Amino acid sequence: MYHRKSVGRYPAWHYRTYGSSQLRAAITATSRYLPDHIMTNFELEKMVSTSDEWIRTRTGISERRIVHKGQTTADMSTNIAKELLQRSNTDPEEVEVIIIATVTPDMATPATASLVQDRIGAIKAWGFDLSGACTGFIYALDTASRMIESGKYKKVMVIGVDTMSSVLDYSDRNTCVLFGDGGGGVMLERAADEEHGVLDSILRTDGSGGDYLKIPGGGSLHPASHDTVDKKLHYITQDGRVVFKFAVKGMADVSAQILEQNGIASSAVDLYIPHQANKRIIDGAAERCGFNENQVFINIDRYGNTTAGTIPICIDEAVEFGRLQDGNLLLIAAFGAGFTWGSMLIRWGK
Repeated sequence: MYHRKSVGRYPAWHYRTYGSSQLRAAITATSRYLPDHIMTNFELEKMVSTSDEWIRTRTGISERRIVHKGQTTADMSTNIAKELLQRSNTDPEEVEVIIIATVTPDMATPATASLVQDRIGAIKAWGFDLSGACTGFIYALDTASRMIESGKYKKVMVIGVDTMSSVLDYSDRNTCVLFGDGGGGVMLERAADEEHGVLDSILRTDGSGGDYLKIPGGGSLHPASHDTVDKKLHYITQDGRVVFKFAVKGMADVSAQILEQNGIASSAVDLYIPHQANKRIIDGAAERCGFNENQVFINIDRYGNTTAGTIPICIDEAVEFGRLQDGNLLLIAAFGAGFTWGSMLIRWGK
């Protein structure tokens, strides 16, 4: 389908450059955290008008993880961060930046990244939270990779995590069956060469879709009050049909575009990790891009949609299961509230 020129071991990529610099950002460690409690579809049958068959046939989800009482986004992030330090053989004082993608921070301020920075002893790091919904991890990874590419930073920690059970109305079957809690993360460092690491990215936003998937309460528009609680404005709501349509098109478009602008055939992609929102959305996007089932990583059946957590969880599992090897070409893509969507090409390896 596409043609490419070869330079050295790999094709000539659509390189992102900064002046004369050709620094690349590579993932040197991965980690994930899933709460212990498993909520099955059969449990949801007792809470809302639904069934295991209805959920599985429409979403592909069989179960999801839910935090225990008192467990928070910062708690999960801290577990992820500590494991990243261990797996990358990094001293906490070596971490320079911490970026946490989430729509369910512990509180409006301070940022969850600040809480994690303190808990892991990263006394020389600064950090912030990034709200990009389901595309949040890709947004954060792109931001972090550009920090590395600039030459100013050497170690940036990127975490995507959400406690979606904290914003779910368990009487609304259109949303409560879809989401779970959990997250994952990566350590980003300078690649040893120009052939490995983050190769390219495409990021998009269309605010005209904001009303179709949102948590309306708690901000300056609808500050928390008895009225907002009574009206359930602090729960996530969505127009499922509109979101489904745009999600399939959005993820497929940016996935196909990033391959085309880099001259890569879909068959050259070793692993495609799409946002785990709905099995039908994943299948639709993969089919439009020409990927076969062996190229696509799916775990939505076990975890549901963990929002910013889905892609880093998948990446860590792919490493553990041996589906990401040195030199493999990884394509990740996501779509979320905003609307937001994006894709990224990564040549796996340090």
